[in-house]
Amino acid sequence: MAAPIDRRVFVRGAAALAASLPFAGLTSSARGQAPELIARKVFFDNPDYINVRLSPDGTHLAYVAPLDGVNNLWVAPLADPKAARPLTRVTDRNISNYHNWAHTNRHVVFFRERDGDENFRAASVDIVSGAIVPLTPETGVKSFLQEVDRKFPEEMLLRHNARDKRYFDLFRINIVTGASELVYENRDYIGLITDTAFRLRLASRLTADGSAEVFERRADGGWAPFMTVPIADTDTTHLLDFSADGNTLYLTDSRGRDKAALFAFDMTTRQATLLAADDEADITLAIFDEERRPLAAMAVTDRRRWHAVDQSVAQDLADLSRHGGGDITFVSNSSDLRLGSIYFERDTESGEYALLDRKTREVKKLFTQRRALDGLALRKLEPVVIPARDGLRLNGYLTRPIEAAAGRVPLVLVIHGGPYLRDTWGFSPTHQWLASRGYAVLAVNYRGSTGFGKAFVTAADHEWGGKMHEDLIDAVDWAIAQGIADPARIGFFGGSYGGYSALTAATRTPDVFACIVDLFGISNLVTFMATIPPYWGPWISVWKNRLGDPDTEAGRAFLVERSPLTHIDRATKPILIAQGMRDVRVVAAESEQMVTALKQRGVPVTYITFADEGHGFVRPENRLAFYGVTEAFLAKHLGGRCQPIGNDFAGSSLKVETGGELIPGLRGQLP
Repeated sequence: MAAPIDRRVFVRGAAALAASLPFAGLTSSARGQAPELIARKVFFDNPDYINVRLSPDGTHLAYVAPLDGVNNLWVAPLADPKAARPLTRVTDRNISNYHNWAHTNRHVVFFRERDGDENFRAASVDIVSGAIVPLTPETGVKSFLQEVDRKFPEEMLLRHNARDKRYFDLFRINIVTGASELVYENRDYIGLITDTAFRLRLASRLTADGSAEVFERRADGGWAPFMTVPIADTDTTHLLDFSADGNTLYLTDSRGRDKAALFAFDMTTRQATLLAADDEADITLAIFDEERRPLAAMAVTDRRRWHAVDQSVAQDLADLSRHGGGDITFVSNSSDLRLGSIYFERDTESGEYALLDRKTREVKKLFTQRRALDGLALRKLEPVVIPARDGLRLNGYLTRPIEAAAGRVPLVLVIHGGPYLRDTWGFSPTHQWLASRGYAVLAVNYRGSTGFGKAFVTAADHEWGGKMHEDLIDAVDWAIAQGIADPARIGFFGGSYGGYSALTAATRTPDVFACIVDLFGISNLVTFMATIPPYWGPWISVWKNRLGDPDTEAGRAFLVERSPLTHIDRATKPILIAQGMRDVRVVAAESEQMVTALKQRGVPVTYITFADEGHGFVRPENRLAFYGVTEAFLAKHLGGRCQPIGNDFAGSSLKVETGGELIPGLRGQLP
């Protein structure tokens, strides 16, 4: 356990601090070792290539790339990738990064939503004629792909919630004509599992104690109990796929163990066979061939680790490692497995898409994901392990700016959302942007983050605003004890659950942080749970058991006590709050009630909104505007470097609701 930090020796006035900063107000040439500022647009514009996927016959590539600044779907012949052409021409908002080839080899299915409403509707596009065919209702419907198989080249199974916003019905859809046939009207289940014959085989629902009951469909259409997954295992146990003959179910399973492993479950004998496991992390991903045979499984500790299930993948990994460094993603394969599109994730340079030819054993570069990064001196993303005060090991990532060579620097704590997600290694626009401005950046996989075993997840039960927050304070203390961070210049940056953590930091531990940046954070846990979207409703039993139950007197009292709004009287430090007004996960009222309370208390708060965004900023114009405001805010309170706003507000829906005068230069840039 790290020794506690006595912050009293570091206390000094904000004005004196700003005057004492070695780089405050200096030009880049006067700073000597500090390099020229990299424009924010380099970090936060759309990548040049996303999700490069091979057609089943291996003759074409489909991917997402910008067209006039907006992400669209493109296609290119594999023999001549430079002959690419757009398949869509949307101008208002990026299409989803997710898409999938049909086995016609001339149709691609893609998804779009409107202004952050999370209602993703599906359509297919013919790569020859360019015809676009809607596959789901055009408005008010959230949909996703369920099943694709080469036995049905013109059909796919999709699910959407047009009938009942809480549940997703199963449809068999002709992707050429758009004709839709209802396969199963779902009134009970959060999950449906189908097989390669497009048969509905399994379904799952949650019980009052948060456990998952899985049922097997009988020949007469009824359901029989199949398995039960306790609440402790629901984040680490997942039913993945059936074998081509339908006799074997593949799943990741943590029941009876801490780390989830990959198993094959025989549907006849009811016996499970272990296929892959990792001693330090959960198996979180498995890849399969066209016959639905598992090829490899992946776990992530600090970096990705692949475990070969089929020995052919061991040869793939050897070939890919000779091509270059980085963490590998197997993006797609041709049906015959000869060709594979691969992504290499890297931290100090752009990621790369490459083509693996398993016949010649050659690996050939296809695309650089972010060409604007070429030639830039980026900073390493260092995996670190931080001891929590109760002995739990917290995995995190540290980026040090060039200025750190001279001693302590300001630090920004960057906290992920979820909370049942995790940070991973690779290129981080946020880390690189902040490091280029002179800040050390620390990301922490606090308890509750996934991938480290179920005990690490359950350690967060009833600990929102409790031990989960203590983990973050322990991380700050670690960075100070290591001689990295200046204790008087610590900032907090978080979105969603990370935004809740930011508001918790502002109201529970204000002495630790000089300033706070909150993106669509939860201010009141009671009102948050009352306003979740309808399709989250079936999951509410998990939230009640892990977070707190607003339907009981004790549970409601607990949620009130752990809400940042309850402790508003402790808030003193400057806060920047950003909100997408179409957010259906954390509604605008969560930010608005916090802003009102802060203003009543006289706490310096700047509140900015984006009318055409939801839970995250998708439009590049809005991202650039948000990060421009944030950069000026951090520079004022932490003393880092700052690029002028310039034209970074152009085309954005940014609105300053209050506190614009608190951020230098902000008022003068607004229309």
